[in-house]
Amino acid sequence: MQQEEESTEFYNGILVPGFVNSHCHIELSHLKGAFEKGTGMAGFIRQINSLRNSVSRDGRVSAIEQELRQMYDSGVSAMADISNCDESFLPKSQSDIYTRTFLEVFGTEEKDVGHIMENVMALHQKAIQTGIDSSPTPHSCYTMSPQLLEAVAAESLKSGWLSYHNQESWEEEELLKNGEGPLADEYKSRSLSTPPICGKPSLFYFLERLKATGLLSGQNILLVHNTFSDYASISEAKKEIANLYMALCPLSNLFIHNSLPPVRLLMEEGVDITLGTDSLSSNDVLSMVQEIKCLHSYFPDIPLAQIIEWSTMNGAKFLGVQERLGSFEPGKSPGVVLIDNIDWDKMKLTDSSKSVRLV
Repeated sequence: MQQEEESTEFYNGILVPGFVNSHCHIELSHLKGAFEKGTGMAGFIRQINSLRNSVSRDGRVSAIEQELRQMYDSGVSAMADISNCDESFLPKSQSDIYTRTFLEVFGTEEKDVGHIMENVMALHQKAIQTGIDSSPTPHSCYTMSPQLLEAVAAESLKSGWLSYHNQESWEEEELLKNGEGPLADEYKSRSLSTPPICGKPSLFYFLERLKATGLLSGQNILLVHNTFSDYASISEAKKEIANLYMALCPLSNLFIHNSLPPVRLLMEEGVDITLGTDSLSSNDVLSMVQEIKCLHSYFPDIPLAQIIEWSTMNGAKFLGVQERLGSFEPGKSPGVVLIDNIDWDKMKLTDSSKSVRLV
């Protein structure tokens, strides 16, 4: 009688569910290596305006496809992605990564609200026709008139999801509190309107606009970056937003501002934290493992298991796909990812750790 043999593969590392990248701008992938670091937000905006269309459409789409493949192979199973145009729609619809696309809106002048809203709703219909989940979303307090911010926020809240760049720079805070600083100077030099001076952290202003829609209830709302959030802002957000998530993009924050968000304060306040990569205009690589390594290096006391939860289950909960992604449980298919080269004594990743998708 022939003995049956089983083949077993052994891996030196840890197995985790597929990652959820909770903040990305995949359509900016053609800008890899093009931006100067440490310019602050005003300098970053000048570079975006100058370089965004420096590559042909075909080149931009090719870069999107390449980075989507890289992210999937490195273990990303879902993504909250920001789009300003339709270039990423077809690649995302063909990718094995589940994506909810947030159609980001800008516009500082009240007179432009009507046609901006027409354009973003037309883009939303194109996304639906391509077969991807999407909704309009406001960019930030400083890139939008109060009227546009409120109009777009209303559409976001109707959809059930909203993603918003929050307190990413000290320049943003200085603009909203005092009407001064590099962002104020940049906008004045271009004869653009700035938001009203409120004398408070910028998040208070945003929450007021959300409440003014009369639609704020149980939506999933993601505040992204939070680099300069403080206790008062976080407390106010917790009070007003039932399903609040706050995304960390540490490598991007260091790239632009050489600053990091108050991670321990977010943890102390019991906020649901998620993890994202931002874009290749403000990052060297779209890698969830590199983001985890960054958190390790600056916050060594945070357990690896907790950061893994931020980068998997919490992101899945924000996207509303926790029934099938985010954790290893019966009935789910989150994907299986190996992270290797672990420091087992400290239970942390090492410089040589990398992630690879097994399933």
